[in-house]
Amino acid sequence: MSFASVPDRAGLAKCPTGVLGFDQITEGGLPQGRPTLICGGAGCGKSLFAATFLVNGAILYDEPGVFVSFEETEDDIAKNVASLGFDLPALVAAGKLALDHVRVERGEIEEAGDYDLEGLFLRLGHAIQTIGAKRVVLDTIETLFGGFTNMAVLRGELRRLFRWLKDQGVTAIVTGEHGERMLTRHGLEEYVSDCVVVLEHRVVAQVATRRLRVLKYRGSVHGTNEYPFLIDEHGMSVLPVTSLRLDHEVSVERVTAGIPGLDGMLGGLGFFRGSSVLVSGTSGSGKSTLAAHLVHSACGRGERCAYFAFEESPGQIVRNMRSVGIDLQPWRDAGTLRFVAARPTLWGLESHLARMYDIIERFRPSIVVVDPIYTLAAVGTSSEVHSMLLRFVDLLKSRGVTGLFVSLESGNIDVELASISSLMDTWIQLRLLEENGVRNRSLFVLKSRGMAHSNAVRPFTLGPGGIQLGEEHAMAEGS
Repeated sequence: MSFASVPDRAGLAKCPTGVLGFDQITEGGLPQGRPTLICGGAGCGKSLFAATFLVNGAILYDEPGVFVSFEETEDDIAKNVASLGFDLPALVAAGKLALDHVRVERGEIEEAGDYDLEGLFLRLGHAIQTIGAKRVVLDTIETLFGGFTNMAVLRGELRRLFRWLKDQGVTAIVTGEHGERMLTRHGLEEYVSDCVVVLEHRVVAQVATRRLRVLKYRGSVHGTNEYPFLIDEHGMSVLPVTSLRLDHEVSVERVTAGIPGLDGMLGGLGFFRGSSVLVSGTSGSGKSTLAAHLVHSACGRGERCAYFAFEESPGQIVRNMRSVGIDLQPWRDAGTLRFVAARPTLWGLESHLARMYDIIERFRPSIVVVDPIYTLAAVGTSSEVHSMLLRFVDLLKSRGVTGLFVSLESGNIDVELASISSLMDTWIQLRLLEENGVRNRSLFVLKSRGMAHSNAVRPFTLGPGGIQLGEEHAMAEGS
């Protein structure tokens, strides 16, 4: 077994792709020493998935690879993946990767006589032996067989190609394009492949979302749902939705809210580590300021915080918080606070979820703020937003990350906010009332699971010291 191979529960050797999330839903990666078909329409990411598989193999697992393209030249391939941070020429120079462009002219293809793929086998076999390749990519199969009209010859050669790849002992990816009524144009690759992965690039209501599905995996348990995935400057990442089960660990450690008075209302210690907190209130009631207190306090302890902002830019948030004595800029400069700001309409809900997952996996924050969540309704229905937040909350809990979610109330608590609150461990409500020409703010803890908490409605002010709570007069009660 090679260094990179990982057996699954059934003992089948797996070849890790290094694609964030994909190896999780396949319990280890692609079948080692067997061919895998990656199929989908134009622009769905087939070639980039294949390139990521090879680059990660060369860099992370010390497994050299061969990339054979039937459409693009070596220079074109290198330029296409450079945006992902992949330096293919450097890997080629180091003997970790071999690039080959096989030019196929339809007019030169003869189906009569003893036409076969011996020329390709010799060329590919030489490349494999030269660098000791363990991974191979053929991109795309349609170009190689595009001139065939005799289906009997075509199917025979396809079977022989896949058998040859198996005999070489390499883990191979063969890419293919969608057919009209079949997964691929020829309709046979999915039957001779040991693993079939389908990529899609959908556009709904002018919002694009990329999705991945493992259609078939011989001899292995795997996730069967559709999974959103990203292609960005870090490469490719997949959100493993079905792996988020209610089996996460819980902690009795407490995290201060950064506001002594609020900690006192929560048993004197703050939130549970890894819990989810909802802060709701009307506009201007101080929701974002409360979130800033939590972030400022955590960064002061050296913890990392991720702040997902859907309404204001990072500069605007930093400027606004300075007006109440909270300076977040030093934490941005130190790298302990990372703002991720975007309008909800920039991507679909699944893409937002995948991007948030990607950042959490790479940045590893202990505190996450989402401010505000109600704006997500612009790109999804209530049930879709609820589903997206459910998966995100499960993700945070599985990582032991404390999440604070900000939401707007429009007076009375509506049905949508009540349904979201069921996902939360602690719910803090802020109120803004006007009496005798003066606006007064107040705060109370509506619920806090697993801890004693105050039932008092406490007034508070916003000033140079941030949120300052008034005196509490009510008795504490259980959760």
